[in-house]
Amino acid sequence: MFTGLVESKVPLVGLRECGPGKRLIFNLGALAQGVCIGDSIALAGCCLTVVEIGVEIGEEFPPTCCHFELGSETLSKTSFGVIQVGDEVNCERSLQVGQRLGGHYVTGHVDGLGQVTQIRDEGEWRFIEFSASQSLLRQMAPKGSVTIDGVSLTLVRADDGGFSVALIPHTLSVTTLGKLREGSQVHLETDILAKYVARQLTSLAPSH
Repeated sequence: MFTGLVESKVPLVGLRECGPGKRLIFNLGALAQGVCIGDSIALAGCCLTVVEIGVEIGEEFPPTCCHFELGSETLSKTSFGVIQVGDEVNCERSLQVGQRLGGHYVTGHVDGLGQVTQIRDEGEWRFIEFSASQSLLRQMAPKGSVTIDGVSLTLVRADDGGFSVALIPHTLSVTTLGKLREGSQVHLETDILAKYVARQLTSLAPSH
């Protein structure tokens, strides 16, 4: 479980093809302290498991580098299929019991991809419009929560035509959202409470 409060941007330093999947190696820097094999880390909002730390057979990486294996299903539902060495992603370690919950409950299970349709700056603030599938848009509501590339955000607008968020200067500087351009794809996770509500409404709808 995560909160959607990004701790740092981390770079991809290695990429290996593994049959139908991939092994991605990220340098977590100071965030690697205390991380163990088997831990869950949210990278661009996608919950991945640490399978190796530091050294890979035939090549050495700093001890702050963590290895993650992604299967074909994950690659098909995320933008990790086209990620390149040097790209940065948002990183958050899993929530510990007793920690403050400053964002909202985030599972790290990417629901789908969204696409930037418009960017508008107002002073130091930035408003970004996105398109998404109707199934995801129906799980969003104005002033509700959404996770974009691992960042917990409040929805400004949400309707059948798309949704928008407002980004403060801090978010633009400490996350990868500041680099988004029109046409950029992002990982989306809707609020888990919205999923349960949508499921209940579907089950209560009369059958034909």
